[in-house]
Amino acid sequence: MVSFYELKAEKPKGQEYTFDQLKGKVVLVVNTASKCGFTPQFEELEKLHKEYAEKGLVVLGFPCNQFANQDPADDEGIGAFCQKNYGVSFDVMAKSDVNGGNTNEVFKFLKAAKPGLLGTQGIKWNFTKFLIAKDGTVVERYAPTVKPSSIEPKVKELLGA
Repeated sequence: MVSFYELKAEKPKGQEYTFDQLKGKVVLVVNTASKCGFTPQFEELEKLHKEYAEKGLVVLGFPCNQFANQDPADDEGIGAFCQKNYGVSFDVMAKSDVNGGNTNEVFKFLKAAKPGLLGTQGIKWNFTKFLIAKDGTVVERYAPTVKPSSIEPKVKELLGA
């Protein structure tokens, strides 16, 4: 099996984001959407990012339009929305699929490493979150209803903060 650090993702404008730069960091990966009932979670994600980035936390957003067409904009529009409405300064990748035949490699890895309820691998909705330890181990998978602020104690534990 590929390690977490061998993964890569596409950023807007076709730039490549390599995960080898995440070695020794705690990473929170989230599939996001701009027009979802959970969209206000961007605020808490940004707060976590600002609070713990210097201590080693990296938040990565993966916009996805697979759930009720809730992220229909292009990458530029998504980025502008996140910045304008939530002041997002963490990395937001290019829009991609988290389920199905075109699933991006990051979510293929995460779903295999940490299946959902009853072993299901599919992502059920926007704002499913995966927490990865400094050694690249996928520690936890959180449902969309779990607020980022409630993950903070686990983030602090993993950071050794």
